[in-house]
Amino acid sequence: MTATVERGRRAAGARHRAGPPPPRRRDSYALYLLPGILAFLAVIVVPFLMNTGVSFTDWQGVGAPRWSGLANYRELLGDTEFWASFRHSLFMVVAMALVPTALGLVLAAALFDHIGKHFGSPVVAVLRACFYLPQVLPIAVAGIVWSWILAPDDGSLNALLDAVGLGSWRQDWLGDPDLALYTVMGVMVWVQLGFPLVVFMAGLQRVDPQLYEAAELDGAGWWRRFGHITLPQLRPEIHVVLTWCTVAALKVFGAVYVLTKGGPGGATDVPSYFSFTTFFEQTQVGYGAAISTVLTVIVLALGLIGLKLQTRAEDAEEGGLA
Repeated sequence: MTATVERGRRAAGARHRAGPPPPRRRDSYALYLLPGILAFLAVIVVPFLMNTGVSFTDWQGVGAPRWSGLANYRELLGDTEFWASFRHSLFMVVAMALVPTALGLVLAAALFDHIGKHFGSPVVAVLRACFYLPQVLPIAVAGIVWSWILAPDDGSLNALLDAVGLGSWRQDWLGDPDLALYTVMGVMVWVQLGFPLVVFMAGLQRVDPQLYEAAELDGAGWWRRFGHITLPQLRPEIHVVLTWCTVAALKVFGAVYVLTKGGPGGATDVPSYFSFTTFFEQTQVGYGAAISTVLTVIVLALGLIGLKLQTRAEDAEEGGLA
């Protein structure tokens, strides 16, 4: 016992002589951020600044750019084609943000609360993967397949309508100016649905099952449980999904390029595709840069607003719990 106490005293004396451990240098953590910061500057910040600089010039892509100041932006304010393409983006927001969010909430709750209980988690996993599959398909592949399905003469959709006796409903789904935008919207709902579904199902994992059990014992039906438990508990995920999908809708390009190329007659044109054609087909590089700069600013503003609303909702929820 005496020897043990003596060894403890010698160890304590050694630690006292050695002094306290050296503090960690917090500056060293910045080194791990440096590659990401450099990549962000090289891929995002520098090209955006160069594009913004080009937007103040009159340039056809060859020769020396000629400074034009705000002329491109003044022209943009009165460009009816740009405003028409921006209105089409609002339709895309409905198809890629609002509708998938609403459908994703209902489907996620049904898979989690109903199908999972009656058929087991393997069936839920398979269905979830099927809904998410369009998200991992290259948009070029998905667009080509849908163009085959929607072809006016030998497309699968029109052939199916003929087979079930609804041949009078045959349409030129992508070639009719009155239908093309709604057809592209339907395809984008199919593409986008899997993302909110997966996010909401992940969010439902953190909801206390006792809430559903207590509501069920009180006689609450499925829709009442959905409205009073699922929706309030998934409020943070709803903010994330709406923000992410709205930004994706404003940036949509690949589906429009593959399916319609902005046609027919500009009926499905969106700002990103309008900027592309202005750049490369009309070779109005300065004006195309102005369009993309305005679109980037709008996307950034909406992203910041979405993050602000999400933070405010989380603070209010924490304050209510406190």
